Amino acid sequence: MTREVLLVVHTGREKALGAAGEVAAALRDAGLGVRLLASEAPEARIDDATVLDDAKAADGAELIIVLGGDGTLLRAAELARPAGTPLLGVNLGHVGFLAEIEPDDIRATVAHVEAKSYTVEERLTLDVTVRRDGEVVGTDWALNEASVEKAARERMIEVVAAIDGRPLSRYGCDGLVLATPTGSTAYAFSAGGPVVAPDVEALLLVPISAHALFARPVVVGPGSVITVDLLPGAGGGVLFCDGRRVTELGQGVRVEVRRGAQPVRLARIHPAPFTERLVAKFRLPTDGWRNP
Repeated sequence: MTREVLLVVHTGREKALGAAGEVAAALRDAGLGVRLLASEAPEARIDDATVLDDAKAADGAELIIVLGGDGTLLRAAELARPAGTPLLGVNLGHVGFLAEIEPDDIRATVAHVEAKSYTVEERLTLDVTVRRDGEVVGTDWALNEASVEKAARERMIEVVAAIDGRPLSRYGCDGLVLATPTGSTAYAFSAGGPVVAPDVEALLLVPISAHALFARPVVVGPGSVITVDLLPGAGGGVLFCDGRRVTELGQGVRVEVRRGAQPVRLARIHPAPFTERLVAKFRLPTDGWRNP
């Protein structure tokens, strides 16, 4: 049976299209089949690739190689999660915290894929439920974060956050970020949340510009359920899942966030310690006047 790899490409970047051609050629040289998404195949222009409907393209694939930034990888995660297919990111974006491979390493990366000399780690996800008067009116999921935000720029939203059924605090704020450890270096980080290593099982709550006496981030265990109630009389809200999928929230709704039933799997070629990746991606200064 032919081993096949699905390519997911940021088709709006010439650099990503060029890298996709290079990856496809290396995969074919290694005797592996190449798949493309039907929505990307016209721009990718890769000969001899199997073009599949987006919704089913990851089924049965050994790996998904993602060529782009973290946004492209989050898009690919939507395909990979139901199929359980691992993702391997080639960083062609900016920080690229989820993508570990740099473009110069493409040939060596394909050699690792050919030899199956990679590891796979599971990343905790979030399951998100929206209720009105106790009735479920929407569901979603997230790898990085689910954020409840104000819908109108000129108004704050009034929310009450609770953990495991016990109210924590009432906030007048621009919103709340409910994040995974994977997402702790994304939106939650920008909002002032802590950096949490991805192998720590936890859920994060980070207020955004809160007008409240208690506006500190909170980290809870993976078995907890975080709820956010949008109070009547304030402005409406919006739910963003990984910044990609949007749900409008009226007043009086409740957003519930819990550990996801299904993780996202990431392939690792170089299992470097998290601290090493953190220093490299954020270019943290580790030398100073004390140790020039």
